[in-house]
Amino acid sequence: MGELGRALPKAELHIHIEGTLEPDLLFELAAENGVELPYPDVESVQAAYDFGELQDFLDIYYAACEVLITREDFRRLTVAYLERVAADNVRHVEIFCDPQTHTDRGIPMDTVIGGIGDGLDEGRDRLGITSHLIICFLRHLSCDDAMQTLEAALPFADRWIGVGLDSSERDHPPFDFRAVYERAGQLGKRKVGHAGEEGPPEYVWQALELGWERIDHGNAAIRDPQLVERLRRDRTPLTMCPLSNLRLNVVKDIRDHPLPELLRRGLVVTANSDDPAYFGGYVGANFAVLGDGGMGLSDEEIVQVARNSFEASFMDAQAKRRHLAEVDAVAARLLAASVD
Repeated sequence: MGELGRALPKAELHIHIEGTLEPDLLFELAAENGVELPYPDVESVQAAYDFGELQDFLDIYYAACEVLITREDFRRLTVAYLERVAADNVRHVEIFCDPQTHTDRGIPMDTVIGGIGDGLDEGRDRLGITSHLIICFLRHLSCDDAMQTLEAALPFADRWIGVGLDSSERDHPPFDFRAVYERAGQLGKRKVGHAGEEGPPEYVWQALELGWERIDHGNAAIRDPQLVERLRRDRTPLTMCPLSNLRLNVVKDIRDHPLPELLRRGLVVTANSDDPAYFGGYVGANFAVLGDGGMGLSDEEIVQVARNSFEASFMDAQAKRRHLAEVDAVAARLLAASVD
């Protein structure tokens, strides 16, 4: 039943808010803010979304971020994302932002966090979508730079729940950022990060040693049976991103994606959209490829992925129980209807 995944209530746990900047809003903000783009129109931007690897995407991603200047820009970006995922029956999001992408070009930290926070508040009040914000450090920059970013974000610590690590993974292991993760732990912040997308299983092992509570991507774990067992035993969630992995050539065919096998080995895997403006689909589209769309999950397995999205979230236990009950009720209704 192809629509099951879209219809189920779900949380999204691996979403870069800058990666939701659709071309129409990109050009709108560029015109308003007097930013000259290297593309003449929407079609030429979309034509550039033919990525050979992660770095090809990042080059365009960082250039597009130049149009985000005011607090209102960040609010509009966030609200546009939330309006789209409301149609995919998303109930909760845990959004990443990259402060260094903006502060390094002179945008104040309060503009970034304040604007995203304004959008998240609107999404809660108008759309009923709850949220947490996670600030991510750029791993192609230094740990010292990450530490400065962490300290600069502390005046707004009530607006973000945790820290993450993203950008170019190759040759930038998690251990390079040990000090900033230790500092985040002292502050009581949650710890997540990207590992095992381009990097080897060793990067996932390092992430676990640093106390990461979720692994963003984690594809490489499939190559290490001991690591798979550790992730299963500790119920460490993987926030996997099928369409992103396909567009960035992490997998050559969606049928080769490790998500189904890891799910069947008992891991807590979730499906997310990563940077959907660039990778061809929001979370509903990623759920759509779980079943007959290519990955071959059964209806019951798709329901489990939706349940995992709430289990893996940083919501409190009561909220999780409420959402899980809704997943089960919707699934029972939809599956019964498919039999009839």
